[in-house]
Amino acid sequence: MKALVYGGPGKKTWQDVPDPEIVHATDAIVRVETTTICGTDLHILKGDVPAVQVGRILGHEGVGTITAVGSAVSSLAVGDRVIISCIKSCGHCANCKLGLYSHCLGDEGQSGIGWVFGHLIDGTQAEFVRVPYAENSLHRIPPGVSDEEAVMLSDILPTGFEIGVQYGRVKPGDVVAVIGAGPVGLAAIATAGLCGAGTIIAIDTDENRLEQARLFGATDAVVSGSHDWKQQVLALTDGAGVDVAIEAVGIPETFTMAVDVVRPGGNVANVGVHGKPVELHLEDLWIQNINISMGLVNTNSTPMLLKLVARGKIPAGALTTHRFGFDQVLEAYDTFSRAAETKALKVVISRSRMA
Repeated sequence: MKALVYGGPGKKTWQDVPDPEIVHATDAIVRVETTTICGTDLHILKGDVPAVQVGRILGHEGVGTITAVGSAVSSLAVGDRVIISCIKSCGHCANCKLGLYSHCLGDEGQSGIGWVFGHLIDGTQAEFVRVPYAENSLHRIPPGVSDEEAVMLSDILPTGFEIGVQYGRVKPGDVVAVIGAGPVGLAAIATAGLCGAGTIIAIDTDENRLEQARLFGATDAVVSGSHDWKQQVLALTDGAGVDVAIEAVGIPETFTMAVDVVRPGGNVANVGVHGKPVELHLEDLWIQNINISMGLVNTNSTPMLLKLVARGKIPAGALTTHRFGFDQVLEAYDTFSRAAETKALKVVISRSRMA
């Protein structure tokens, strides 16, 4: 089969690799129909995730059809159309029983991590992928949900909701600032209303993304390159600061922005993947009574979000701005990496668009 293979920082190739096979009785093989590129993939290519080894197939988002199942898989069958969750879950370890799928221990009983695709095992930017713990790591897609909608449930929608909105403790009537109106930021904006956010302020350097943010539910937009951006945000809060600041970029400057606009007693939810150290000024923050949260998505909200997408309550498909065939994956990466120029949000890569 063909797959996108990591060759070290800055290096990737679309090349022939061996087809995946069933390794454990709980595995399934999925024929990938649609995948996409995440900002985390760009972080990997920058060398920000050293655990990714040379030769790894990248990608952790995908939709496809099951072509084989292990002997222990009974609730899924060959031919099922499924969402591949970015987080694997054995379902029975101590962490999974707590709903902490992001730190699934698996059968090894050792310290583990749930994000394995394109990280610790081969990922979804390929024609086929092996899915461990298939019964807990795949979600059957209901009729009426398109591939382009479904693939957004692999990662960005649950990430924006769980790590941004839920970890940020958004409550009815809250003023929420989302710093970074990229795909995950837009996912946080689109789901903040589920917890009753009254005001949702999108903050970004890109005016095109701010226009998109309004379509996803932002009530206000602030260009962060403006000299008075902070004053604009505070003016929307009667000067008190926002109840929840969601950082959705992953650089020190945007984390500092989040801390700067949150009110005393508020919440800073860090969603962005950081590749550099960030200064935490506890000498200033200790007296503010703020809560700072961060984490890796658990995807335990995926079934609920899938129901809302199926009923048209979340415009998941609108996140797609560019479409490519599998044989255009390098072009897709180029487009996504130049999002400010190309106005890309999510680039969808589909088998059906191959020449």
